[in-house]
Amino acid sequence: MAERSFKAEVEHLRKGAGDSFTGEGILALTKALLENGVGYVGGYQGAPISHLMDVLADAEELLGELGVRFEANANEAAAAAMLAASVHYPIRGAVTFKGSVGVNVASDALANLASSGVTGGALVIVGEDYGEGSSIMQERSHAFAMKSQFWLLDPRPNLPSIVKAVGDGFELSEASNTPVMLMVRIRSCHVTGRFATRDNRRPTLSVRDALSNPRSDFARVVLPPMSYLHEQDKVKNRWPAAEKFILDRGLNEQFGPKGSKVGVICQGGMYNGVVRALQRLGLADIHGETAVPIYCLNVTYPLVSSEFLAFAEGKEAVLVVEEGQPEFIEQQLSTYLYRAGSSVKLHGKGVFPMAGEYTGAVMLNAVEAFLKAAAPDMLPAAVRAPNADRPAIPDLTKTVPIRPPGFCTGCPERPIFAAMKLVEKDLGKHQISADIGCHLFASLPPFEIGGATMGYGLGPAANGAFDGGGERRPIAVIGDGGFWHNGLSSSITNMVFNKSDGVVMVVDNYYSAATGGQDVMSSRADNATKATKHPIAEAVKGVGVTWVRQIDRTYDVKKMRAVLTEALTTKEPGPKIIVASSECMLNKQRREKPLRAAAIKEGRRVEAPRFGIDEDVCTGDHACIRLSGCPSLSLKRLDDPLRDDPVASIDQSCVGCGNCGEVADAAVLCPSFYRADVVHNPTGVEAWWAGVRGRVIGWLQARRAAKRLEFAA
Repeated sequence: MAERSFKAEVEHLRKGAGDSFTGEGILALTKALLENGVGYVGGYQGAPISHLMDVLADAEELLGELGVRFEANANEAAAAAMLAASVHYPIRGAVTFKGSVGVNVASDALANLASSGVTGGALVIVGEDYGEGSSIMQERSHAFAMKSQFWLLDPRPNLPSIVKAVGDGFELSEASNTPVMLMVRIRSCHVTGRFATRDNRRPTLSVRDALSNPRSDFARVVLPPMSYLHEQDKVKNRWPAAEKFILDRGLNEQFGPKGSKVGVICQGGMYNGVVRALQRLGLADIHGETAVPIYCLNVTYPLVSSEFLAFAEGKEAVLVVEEGQPEFIEQQLSTYLYRAGSSVKLHGKGVFPMAGEYTGAVMLNAVEAFLKAAAPDMLPAAVRAPNADRPAIPDLTKTVPIRPPGFCTGCPERPIFAAMKLVEKDLGKHQISADIGCHLFASLPPFEIGGATMGYGLGPAANGAFDGGGERRPIAVIGDGGFWHNGLSSSITNMVFNKSDGVVMVVDNYYSAATGGQDVMSSRADNATKATKHPIAEAVKGVGVTWVRQIDRTYDVKKMRAVLTEALTTKEPGPKIIVASSECMLNKQRREKPLRAAAIKEGRRVEAPRFGIDEDVCTGDHACIRLSGCPSLSLKRLDDPLRDDPVASIDQSCVGCGNCGEVADAAVLCPSFYRADVVHNPTGVEAWWAGVRGRVIGWLQARRAAKRLEFAA
């Protein structure tokens, strides 16, 4: 169950010539693929293109009508391997995955694809999330494009430009027999806008048609001596063909006056930020009319030297706006200027920071600094004045606390780590490695469990160096998404083969929750187009694991604690696998809340569990908070002069999972937690009894209040 449904929006993908499409960038990308006759689409979800995979899944009926094959791939490597269909057949194919990590996972297939070259258009849509919005290490896909000779598109972040880039990407791929990367940043994926639509096109040759007439070409097999010829083909044929196409089609754009002593060169994705900075300096208007020439690189690789030198001719200085590091584009343009013997001064990193996201403030400061140094006369007098510096932006880190990510209210993974903390108290601290996924939040307070993650599905493999036997067994944590992505083959089988003695906790929350709640092999839901309900426990047994324990309710902290203790102390050799299963609370609430609200509205009786804390029983030591960390569990001060310390309190965001009470019970803390079932639309008898109880309790409270000692001020 994905976190968002696009069923309604998908109907707009049927619009044809003469219509107008309004929506998000990810929907525009899907529409552009259909308009350009794509034959097959695949990919793996990950920010910021998770929703693109959700759109494709929701549009599967329409894709089928057009003869388009859709594959929700197990990982990015499998997605990239799909593009093999475009090597021998003139079929347009597209795959999509998360930026640099997706490219890294898919690198083997992508490198082979780039070497062999393609016959049909091959498009890799990369969701680049560099900067403050990123959830990964800070890297760029640009380096891979350079290494393997992929052409890299970075369109301006508006819907018409994004849609055009899809068509340009397919045609550039076919004209140069080279796969193309289309980079869409966070803002491009979620920008909203409008564009004129065209009719959807069936693929000229479908994958079904190709099966009826198989083809092969020995010259495209990536083996010596053909691979040597591929390298020469890239340089002598494919690269020149790409440059010619870029120039003939005018894929890069130029804005502003022809004659000026300065200019700005920017990646397409940075264009809006550049124009906004110029607007704030009084050198551009809201429509993009600029007094400073801009050379917008919608194709950031390959760079066309003749086009760049023509733009730089007659100028004294140019500014390169290149987000991320190293400064690949700036270095290449510097080389072009040097080889041409040009005296144009190139600015870039220096006025811009080497690393970090180019936010509005960073962009404005850098563009202003460049113009003050290279063309101060172009700036308005108010900006040029020495005392015209803007007020310093306050350092909010001094007043606003950081907000690290954390588990959601009611998350079923929280009790797993509460149990691990209790086991740690009994058996001592263990070496723990984590994986990509929600469970990685356990490395933060209050749990502070685990401190390393090496990649999606590689949590257990990250403990390989510690798995040779020792005083304490190492523990690895991996989610069900990571397990099916790469974990079964690269981590679990690796442990079995090497006779590991370590413990693996597989956190099974029924979905690939960290990427948006998509179904995986072990999901419990019925899925009309995907095979689900394949137990993880059976999968690990299938590769040779003999010690396997299945826990079907992670909120049972006592059981979690007992099973983990058994795994760490048993004399049985070999890997120990614990599959801890409970449904992701976010997905559960997405499914149940609408049903509950509808039932209440219809007048049906509905019970909703809620938990609370008896203020008179709570001792105020807050051990429950340290072992739970639930956002709904907070502090409350009492109007009691004899009790200065705040007591624990559960707020209105409680979802009734019961974790806090279970933790308190398992850790032998205070018995202050209680459960109350809130009844909506009660029966007549229930309403009468509630009235009686209320009156009796009210009388008892009044009597106690009358006997309470009061201290006058």
